[in-house]
Amino acid sequence: MRLKPPDSSAKPLIPKHSSELSVNREKRNNLTNGEVEGVINDHSLVPSSEEEYALQPQLYLETGVGDVQPERLRGLSKWVTESEHSQSEPYQLPHSRRRRSWLWNQFFVIEEYRGPEPVLIGRLHTDMDKGDGSTKYMLEGEGVGSVFVIDSKTGNIHVTKSLDREEKDEYRLVATATDRETGRALEPSSEFIIRVQDINDNPPVFPNEPYVAMVPEMANIGTSIIQVTARDADDPTYGNSARLVYAITHGQDFFSVDPQTGILRTAVPDMDRETQDEYLVVLQAKDMGGHLGGLSGTTTVTVRLSDVNDNPPHFRRSAWSFSVSELAAPGVEVGRLTATDPDLGENAQLEFTILDTEEAEIFNVTGRNKEAVIVLNKILDYETRNSYTFSVEVTNPIVDPRYIRKGPFKDQATVRVMVLNADEPPRFSQALYHLDVSENCPPVCSVGRVYAVDPDTGQSTNIRYSIDPQSDPEALFRIASDTGFINTVMELDREQEQWHNITVIATQRADCSASHSNFRNSKSNN
Repeated sequence: MRLKPPDSSAKPLIPKHSSELSVNREKRNNLTNGEVEGVINDHSLVPSSEEEYALQPQLYLETGVGDVQPERLRGLSKWVTESEHSQSEPYQLPHSRRRRSWLWNQFFVIEEYRGPEPVLIGRLHTDMDKGDGSTKYMLEGEGVGSVFVIDSKTGNIHVTKSLDREEKDEYRLVATATDRETGRALEPSSEFIIRVQDINDNPPVFPNEPYVAMVPEMANIGTSIIQVTARDADDPTYGNSARLVYAITHGQDFFSVDPQTGILRTAVPDMDRETQDEYLVVLQAKDMGGHLGGLSGTTTVTVRLSDVNDNPPHFRRSAWSFSVSELAAPGVEVGRLTATDPDLGENAQLEFTILDTEEAEIFNVTGRNKEAVIVLNKILDYETRNSYTFSVEVTNPIVDPRYIRKGPFKDQATVRVMVLNADEPPRFSQALYHLDVSENCPPVCSVGRVYAVDPDTGQSTNIRYSIDPQSDPEALFRIASDTGFINTVMELDREQEQWHNITVIATQRADCSASHSNFRNSKSNN
């Protein structure tokens, strides 16, 4: 069979003299299973070899471009016009009778071609066709009747609709020439392939979008973050329709992308998470190698900065003042110092220490949510010491040596604790008094004296004394309220009662308190 040139009135499928198809002519000529293959280039048929040509059956396909005819001389092929051919010697094929074209079993149709009429893509012809309409041409195979139709009289093959290579990239057809009356085959059936040739009709897409990636803050320039990969449904083996190039359309001040691999990297040093912790990068993939006219697709990459320990801790103030009552019990909270560390997690852990040894025994410090909590460790006495001044240090227990230059990773603050004077009750010179008195001593016999002072002032002039009636129900004793001297009211008999325990109360004019004194009656010698 041969594929004859389309009529001048038919719509050509491939533009005349297509340089792109001509350049790829040699690449597309393949020999498969001993069959001769060719390619339509500018509607022209490219021969495979002389010997193979001579061995083909007489049913063949014929094609050409206008008045251009192929010629083969001395093992070399060239293209000549009919005018040039007419001036040369008659064209003879070696080892075969003269024919006007070469045999082949494969040609191409450009996808997505749309025209007002079916497109003529070739013509079946056999030398057995006498031109009287008795020869019937038939097609069988994929898409026959729906995609490809043939004129049974002329053998013209048309494609009836637009083809999409991404849906189906080739069709296998079988051509047959029969006698129209008898149905007898005039030639053996011949199989050929129609390949759908790719055009750039699919933009790149990112199947795994959106992307989220992490990179440590302060990372060096060129640190790899993530690799994004786009897909293009066009034919990667033909032209540049699926050759992708990556670029950044937003975020190029901070990041770069490898145009071939799609690997996103940092473009600047010292990106500080504490200043900005998240960046939105827009990446573009463009086909046609990035050249003008290529299709493109975009995706977003959210880049988040992970934390490193690049910030030392600091107290919010360098000096802190607190006060506590002298009556406060151990364990009472005195005050809190607030520290800051903008890092996160273990990089923001803080430890607090009281640097002064003496004060560290009186006060304790514990860390709680970035605060140093000062706690009383011992009882305080305003009259002994009314203020304490000491230093508290905050440190990061975990330090990254890469950022030690940003240190030191510690800070100090001065703490002053004022002891508040409380209105304390009178304080006896002794907690327990042991006094002796002779038995049978006449009334108003002196027993002894108790003494108390006001601890706030150290004076005793405002102290008043009294005996708790419950401790002396018989009223055997009397005390001078202003001096604390104790006397007996009646004679005491040792044999009746050897001990008398009484309670003496010392009272301030605005307050009161109590102390106990025990008295022992001693027997007289007479």
